[in-house]
Amino acid sequence: MPKGPTKRRPQTTARLLDAALETFTERGFHGASIEEICDRAGFTRGAFYSNYRTKEELFFALFDLHARRVVDRLAAAVDEMQDAEDPLHALIARASALDEAERRWYLLSTEFTLHAIRHPDTARTLADHDRRLRGEIARLLAVLFDRLGRRPTVDLDSLARLVTALHEGSLAQSLVEPDQLPPGELPGTYLPLVIHAASRARRTRRTDS
Repeated sequence: MPKGPTKRRPQTTARLLDAALETFTERGFHGASIEEICDRAGFTRGAFYSNYRTKEELFFALFDLHARRVVDRLAAAVDEMQDAEDPLHALIARASALDEAERRWYLLSTEFTLHAIRHPDTARTLADHDRRLRGEIARLLAVLFDRLGRRPTVDLDSLARLVTALHEGSLAQSLVEPDQLPPGELPGTYLPLVIHAASRARRTRRTDS
């Protein structure tokens, strides 16, 4: 049987992650202190350092948690798209949905990206995490093309970069001008064009009668 501290570790990390996300959201990545995060989680600094070495490491744990949720949401949307009257637009609408959790994550991740740009070692670590998430998105794009009966004509990793850039860029504009640009409007308008321009219809074999 595992010892007590081992069994408690998942609960401890979950509480630290929840507290970190709330504190980062309120104070910003740089403004939040380890002491504030520990106080909010109800732990001492010792509990923090037994699980994470730095605030950056804590952020990357949050990144991986959010990435898993994104991938799960996209995978579910791809699975359900065939039931919609317009499958591609239904998928994009679901993928572009903006709730408070997504808004908070965008603010935190944008601030951290600027931090990473100023610190090359952090940028390399962020790039590694981005690469893993992008691989999952590329895999789902391959499934998407298959469901649409199309074959990609571009590198899927590069296309995943473009799709991510469109999503994040349009989200920034929607957060600044929510009345002028509802979330999902730009992806809903232009992603179908990108998807079709980056692929061709699959040929079906002709059979002799």
